Amino acid sequence: MSSSSSSSVVYEGWMIRYGRRKIGRSFVHTRYFVLEPRMLSYYKRKPQHKADKVGGKLPIKSLHIDGNCRVEDRGLKMHHGHMLYVLCVYNKREKHNRITMAAFNIQEALIWKEKIEMVIDQRQGVALSDGNKAFSTSQQEASLENGRKSSSSDHESQYSHEEEDEEENQRSLLRRTTIGNGSPDQVFSRGHWRLVRCQNGLRIFEELQDVDYLARSCSRAMKAVGVVEASCEAIFQLVMSMDTSRFEWDCSFQYGSLVEEVDGHTAILYHRLQLDWFPMFVWPRDLCYVRYWRRNDDGSYVVLFQSREHQNCGPQPGFVRAHIESGGFNISPLKSRNGRIRTQVQHLMQIDLKGWGVGYVPSFQQHCLLHMLNSVAGLREWFSQSDESQVLPRIPVMVNMTQSVSSKKGRKAQESTTQTGIQMDPSRHSTVLEEESDEDDEFLIPESEPEPSNLEDAADVRKSGRNEEDSDLIDLSGFSGNLRRDDRDSSRDCWRMSDGNNFRVRSKNFVYDKSKIPAGKPLMELVAVDWFKDAKRMDHVARRKGCAVQVAAEKGLFALAINLQVPGTTNYSMVFYFVTKKLIPNSLLQRFVDGDDEFRNSRFKLIPSVPKGSWIVRQSVGSTPCLLGKAVDITYIRGSNYLEIDVDIGSSTVANGVLGLVCGVITTLVVDMAFLVQANTYDELPERLIGAVRMSHIELSSAIVPVLED
Repeated sequence: MSSSSSSSVVYEGWMIRYGRRKIGRSFVHTRYFVLEPRMLSYYKRKPQHKADKVGGKLPIKSLHIDGNCRVEDRGLKMHHGHMLYVLCVYNKREKHNRITMAAFNIQEALIWKEKIEMVIDQRQGVALSDGNKAFSTSQQEASLENGRKSSSSDHESQYSHEEEDEEENQRSLLRRTTIGNGSPDQVFSRGHWRLVRCQNGLRIFEELQDVDYLARSCSRAMKAVGVVEASCEAIFQLVMSMDTSRFEWDCSFQYGSLVEEVDGHTAILYHRLQLDWFPMFVWPRDLCYVRYWRRNDDGSYVVLFQSREHQNCGPQPGFVRAHIESGGFNISPLKSRNGRIRTQVQHLMQIDLKGWGVGYVPSFQQHCLLHMLNSVAGLREWFSQSDESQVLPRIPVMVNMTQSVSSKKGRKAQESTTQTGIQMDPSRHSTVLEEESDEDDEFLIPESEPEPSNLEDAADVRKSGRNEEDSDLIDLSGFSGNLRRDDRDSSRDCWRMSDGNNFRVRSKNFVYDKSKIPAGKPLMELVAVDWFKDAKRMDHVARRKGCAVQVAAEKGLFALAINLQVPGTTNYSMVFYFVTKKLIPNSLLQRFVDGDDEFRNSRFKLIPSVPKGSWIVRQSVGSTPCLLGKAVDITYIRGSNYLEIDVDIGSSTVANGVLGLVCGVITTLVVDMAFLVQANTYDELPERLIGAVRMSHIELSSAIVPVLED
C-alpha cells in the first residue's frame, strides 16, 4: 500500500475483493485498488503507467466518489478459516453500485478507510454549500493554532470532552460517525467507581452504583486498569482470539468456540472458565454470550460481553451456566513515553457464577472475578516478553461450534438470539451511529471579526441571539401522541422534556479555543412522541391522519418530525414532533430545513446520554455527539409546513450491535437525546438545540400499530 506520486491518484495498493455468490458462499480475490479524487477502481493486475489508471487499461469496476458516498465498516468476516476486516464503499443514492474490499490486517483496512473518507469529505464541500470560501486543511490548522486559548469549560464538561484538544492533530480520526463512540473517561466516570485494591501492577475498581433489577447473587461490577506497551490493534487482535494463544495470557480460559456469526461486529460465543477456587468441590462454569466490538474514531477499541441464550448452545453436562450481566474490554491509546507505544486496557466484569458456592461462600464469586480480571496483567506480560515479530500479523481464528448445523437451523438460531423482538439483522449492511467531527476541520475563521475575549462574551452573544429568536408561547392544546408525557422522576414508560443545560454545545468562540457551553433553551418545542410497531419499516409517518404534524399545520405552525427507525423481526419507530411558530429567514435551522440532502447529512447531529443504565449500556451508547447523516441512511421528506427525518438505524451494522445489547434491558434505562444542526462557521455559532427529550423505562409492549395514509 502506498500513496502514489501521481497527482491524479490519492492512494493505491493490493487489497482483497470480498463478496458472496448467489449460492451464499463467500469468495475472495486479490485485486489492485486505485483511489482517485473522484473515483475508486480496482484492477486484476497492477497498472504499469498513469495512462493505464486513468483510461488506458479499463478497471474491473469503478465507483464515482461524491459527497453522498459512505464507507461502511462491515467488521470481521470469516472465509475458509481466515478472518478478514471488511469495508464497503457505496453511494447512498445508488446503493446497488458498491465496492466491497477487505484486508487480513486491520491497519491496512483502516488506512484505506481513512483515505476514502478524506476524499468523500473533500467532495462534499461542507463549507462551500453555504456559499462561503473554505480554508484548506493546513490553513485551518494554522489559524486554529494561532487563535487557541486555554478554556476551563473543557474541564467542567459534564460529559468529559477534555479529549478534544488532545485530538486536535489527529484530524484523520475525527469523522465521528460511529454509534456508541465514547471516550473511556465518559464511560468510566470517576463518580461511578472507587479503587478497592492494587495487585499485579493493576488498579482494581468497584462500581458504586446499586441497581434494583439484578439478582442478589450477581456481583457488583468490577474493573481492572493497566498499561500495556503495545498498539491498540495488536491488543485487540489478541483479545479477540479464542484459540490456544489465549492460554498464554488469560488464566481463566479453558476453551472457547464460535456458536454463530451474527455480523461482522457481533458474534455468539461459547466459553469455558478455568477457575482455581477449590476445583475438587466446585463444578466448573461455562458461558454463552454475545460479543460486540467496534473501533472508535480516536483509535480505541471496545469489546462488550453479555450473556445470551442460544438454541445451539444449551446447558453442557458437568458445567454450571454462569451469567454475564455486563463485561468487556476498553483498549485506548496513550501518549508514547521514551519512544515506546503505550495503551491503557480496562477489563470490566459483572457476573453471576450461579450454583451453591455463590450463596453460601460470598468470597467465592469475588475471588473468581479477580481471577478473571487478572487477564490484563497477562496481556501486559505477554507483550513485554514477546518480540515485535511475534505479534499476531493477522486476525486470529476461532473454532466454529456449529459447523455441522444446517443453514436452515442456523437461520432459526439467529431468530432466537433476540429475546426482545428486536433482531440484529446481518443482511442489512450500511454504517454506524455515532461519529461527529466535533473538532472538525471544516471551521471557517472570520477574517475581520474580533475574537471574543472569554466565555462570558460568548454567553452574551448567546443571550442576545435568544432574545432575537424567542417567540411567544405556543398553544400546545390538541397535540398528542400514544406515548404519554410524565414529568415525575420515578415515572415509567413515558417521556419528558430534558433540560437543555444537560448538554454542552459549541460556544461563539469555539473556532478559537474549542470551548463549549450549556445548550440552554431549544429552538423548537417538543409537543408529542409516538411509539409505533409494524411488520415493515414505517416511513413518512407525518402523513398519518391526526398526527402532531397535521395539528401543527392547522395551527399555522412549522413542524419537524424525527423518526428513529429500529429494525427487527418487529419494526419499531420512535417519532418526536417538534414545532415552532416560524423559521427565522437565513438562520441555520432554516437553511437546514430548505437545504439539499448533502448539506443536511453533514449537519444533523445527535447528542445521546444514559443517566440511568448498566455499564454495558452506557458503554455501548456513549455520550459523544454523532453526525447521523454520516453514520446511517437518512431520508428527508419536505412538506409545505414540515420536515420529516427518517433515520434508518438498521442501515448500520455497528448500530445493530448496539441495539442488540440495549433492547434486552430497555425497561431499565433512562435515556436523554438532544438534536441539533451542527454549526461550522463563526456566523453560525453558538450552536442551539432543536430540542431535547428524556425517555424513561420504555416498554416494547406499549408500541402500537399505526394507520398510515396512502
